[in-house]
Amino acid sequence: MIIFPVLILVSLVLYIYYKVMIFRSGDPLTQDYLNSKSKIFLGSFIFFFGINQYVFYQTKLSLFVGIVFVLIGVFQAHLGWKASQHYRAEYQKHQTRPQS
Repeated sequence: MIIFPVLILVSLVLYIYYKVMIFRSGDPLTQDYLNSKSKIFLGSFIFFFGINQYVFYQTKLSLFVGIVFVLIGVFQAHLGWKASQHYRAEYQKHQTRPQS
């Protein structure tokens, strides 16, 4: 199953990308929006890591740890998604506002 390590790596790279973009941005609204997007990818990283642990080891302990990781990942991604939707609307309002 090569798909889970690839998804883990892509999620980790995108998480790091958005965290670096937060430091490069000076606008607090943009920073909040990028932070919410990074939370989505952190949640997906934890989610796929939990699934991969169970698929790789297939023991009861890895099942329990995997379930905990999946739940934490889903929770983190859900919170990031909700925040991203909120900040996306605010960010679009901010972008359409005329600059003076």
